Amino acid sequence: MTDNQGKEKAWLPPLRGSKRGDVNPFIAMDMMSAAVEREKSGLPVIHMEVGQPGAPVPQHVRDVAAKALQSGKIGYTEALGMRSLRERIARHYADTYLVNVPAERIAITTGSSAGFILSFLSMFDIGARIAISSPGYPAYRNTLTALGLEPVTIVTDEKNNWVMTGADIEKAHAQQPLNGVLIMSPANPSGTMMSATALQDMAETCQRLGLWLISDEIYHGLTYEKPAVTALTFDDQAIIVNSFSKYYCMTGWRVGWLVLPETLVRPVERLSQSLYISSPQLSQIAAEAAFDCMDELEEIKMGYTRNRALFMKELPALGYGKYLPVDGAFYFYIDIGDYTNDSVDYCKRILNEAGIALTPGPDFDLERGNRFMRLSFANTYEDCEKALDCLKRFRQHS
Repeated sequence: MTDNQGKEKAWLPPLRGSKRGDVNPFIAMDMMSAAVEREKSGLPVIHMEVGQPGAPVPQHVRDVAAKALQSGKIGYTEALGMRSLRERIARHYADTYLVNVPAERIAITTGSSAGFILSFLSMFDIGARIAISSPGYPAYRNTLTALGLEPVTIVTDEKNNWVMTGADIEKAHAQQPLNGVLIMSPANPSGTMMSATALQDMAETCQRLGLWLISDEIYHGLTYEKPAVTALTFDDQAIIVNSFSKYYCMTGWRVGWLVLPETLVRPVERLSQSLYISSPQLSQIAAEAAFDCMDELEEIKMGYTRNRALFMKELPALGYGKYLPVDGAFYFYIDIGDYTNDSVDYCKRILNEAGIALTPGPDFDLERGNRFMRLSFANTYEDCEKALDCLKRFRQHS
């Protein structure tokens, strides 16, 4: 071996990356990339693959952010976030859930994604076992694995409305001890929601077994029959993960929050200081303004309600009538097992032949996902109508 000057160089062993990065791909993002490539070639795409609101962030939020940006002084905040934003979130819990949460127990994070990393690092040592549901959000499994933790999959079914139960946790813990339980209600990809009774049972089970309970409440506010209940109602020591991405239409702003028990506040603060210093100040300023836009945000939610009703009416006629209950969020998780045993290939065909980007089920369920696909209806009503027309043509020719 020689270098560019012709001198002999000693053989060096190849550098190898960490096994921490050896996680499954986030297929929804891969489908988004494939859809963008199609658009670059001049072909149209209706994006229904990622959980992203089609509506823009409210105008007041943009105005407040623009004014802050014009000041030219955007810098670091405290690691736990702006105190005024934390106080406003605390007020939100009192107003919405009648739960008293001191602002001192709230941490602002760079989206819910950073919230999960911070909470996992502060709660668990390497090798800890955390129960997650299947189907479920794929980033849970991948993040836990990358951090040296063990995700323990609890397979859910129709009998329990596709949610984990306290009995499921009792059984898994008896087989091999768990350290924590991670729940999401309303859920991604199913849209199903835990009843207050089921949530109370889960909280009491975790308390009795001495397990951390982490509740992902990112889709709170986006429910259609009845409001969601926070886990804090039944367990003041539960860790709540939330974000301004979904209900507040602020995905790209990357700002979320944690509600923590007092014992975890300082550990999370220390981790934040070193991992990313603070969530972006501009995003925090904008997030605080979002609480002044509830009327506009409820209008956007009404749009989702119309889209949901449209799909519930039209999907069965297309042969896509087997889907999990859509209690909240903005997804249909559709059983397509009558047509394929390879939903990845099926979704690629829909993209290439119909111009609609959807997410195949293996993202959410490694065992049964090959017969499911997820459709996000967080689009405009017009795009939903177009998508149904395209799916109709696809079904006629498939």
